[in-house]
Amino acid sequence: METLMIVLAGVLVMIATYLFLSKNLIRVILGSAILSHAAHLFIMTMGGLKTGSVPIIGEKPIAYTDALPQALILTSIVIGFAVTALFLVLAYRTYRKLGTDNLDQLRGIRDE
Repeated sequence: METLMIVLAGVLVMIATYLFLSKNLIRVILGSAILSHAAHLFIMTMGGLKTGSVPIIGEKPIAYTDALPQALILTSIVIGFAVTALFLVLAYRTYRKLGTDNLDQLRGIRDE
């Protein structure tokens, strides 16, 4: 199962890289969101997909499940949502002000 998740994270990184290299501002924003999901899968896989008991004082199970990767992923999801929302608002304001979302036109590069 871990191998499948690592391959899926690699595919998500490839898709995010492709979207980062496009000239459309919305695609770059979607690429950053997809890259954060790939990082979530990577952290979850590196944390291990173990089965075990909840770490509660007083119980004596054989194995505990580590809750740190899940806590990191949950925090990362919340921060990623806020950053994506901020990027989308900035892209909307840029489009309303300048009338384009093409990155070459926003940079001022002229086609020759």
